[in-house]
Amino acid sequence: MFFDVSLSRRRRFRPAGAAALALGLAAVTGCSSDSGAGDDTVKVGLVASLSGTYKPVGTDLRAGFELYLDTHGNKLGGREVELIVADEGDGPPTAVPAATKLVKKDKVDALTGLVGGGSVNAVLPLVNQAKIPFLGSNGRPVIKDLEYVWTTSFLSDEPGKAIAPYVKEKVDGPVYAIGPDYQGGYDELRGFTDEFKRVGGELANPDGKTTWTPFPKTTNFMPYFAEIAKTDAKAVYCFYAGKAAIDFAKQYAQSDIADLPLYTAFVTEGSVLQAQGDAAKDIYSVLNYAADLDNAANRKFAADWMAKHDTQPTTYAMASYDAAAVLDKAIADAAKNGDVTPQTINKAIADLGQIDSPRGAWEFGDKAHSPVQAWYLRQVRPDGNQLANVMVQDLATLGG
Repeated sequence: MFFDVSLSRRRRFRPAGAAALALGLAAVTGCSSDSGAGDDTVKVGLVASLSGTYKPVGTDLRAGFELYLDTHGNKLGGREVELIVADEGDGPPTAVPAATKLVKKDKVDALTGLVGGGSVNAVLPLVNQAKIPFLGSNGRPVIKDLEYVWTTSFLSDEPGKAIAPYVKEKVDGPVYAIGPDYQGGYDELRGFTDEFKRVGGELANPDGKTTWTPFPKTTNFMPYFAEIAKTDAKAVYCFYAGKAAIDFAKQYAQSDIADLPLYTAFVTEGSVLQAQGDAAKDIYSVLNYAADLDNAANRKFAADWMAKHDTQPTTYAMASYDAAAVLDKAIADAAKNGDVTPQTINKAIADLGQIDSPRGAWEFGDKAHSPVQAWYLRQVRPDGNQLANVMVQDLATLGG
């Protein structure tokens, strides 16, 4: 499967600014049939990091899903929605009990969210046992049992895989690879290093392997930068997000390797960019979304987002918005064919076909239940009176 990236999608547009409005936990209407409401209410559980290192990511996952509900009358597939939100924290120890409550006590019809790949792996047995669809809205590791598992975001090794050939072409010499020592970090860096070596690239790491930083306790990256300075690295590739991304970018700009080009996945994405300030200038990143993509779905999404927030939309918000869009279509299709249950919703997801998305058209691949989608190179540049991740070019179409 391959979707052409049209010229209109490559053009940039600037979302109009709007007054920032505080967006708290959405007030949801309706309740389950167990508590006396009619059968037309659908319960959706959303688990995201609302505390800890990845709070900025989790906050955007929640806000993206809520934005879709706010702009669609709090309905999915024509049915009232009860959205129940739980805190994933920093990983499995908090993610599992949060998801368990949603599935076993609240008896949700579908589950979405989850920031960390480790959280996904830990929650999967619960999903499979309950036979409810899980629509992940952030990076996900490769897994074997996909019957009830989907992602509207990407597989965690795809960002690095998408940008590696570009880095090999642009950098005249070895590249240093560094990332956090947990599931998402392993996946992200493996995608880059495997593809980079495949196209003839060489790592500057002394042992030829990625350098891992302890997660989440690493806040001082200066010793790592000092080690990089001792190598013959001509550029650096890394993956960090949330608070770790702020620390990494700020310290990088003050380090002995500040003049080395920095290529990343996620380091400058979202509210962290404002916190990084000028330290983020010129950093290159690879993602499946850029806020300045010019297509009808993104113009609406970006305008609606900026009517509620004082920042541009992020890939996190977009993927969660798309998770709601997928459920909207699937629940409507399930209703046409009979009862709306977790199993009929899941079957409907499998039959959806193409999704019209702010990132551009995509659909679920059969092999991994992940989007077949375009990947973009962005660079932090001045855009008006603020810094933004400006789309530079298309890199690749991946997924399956």
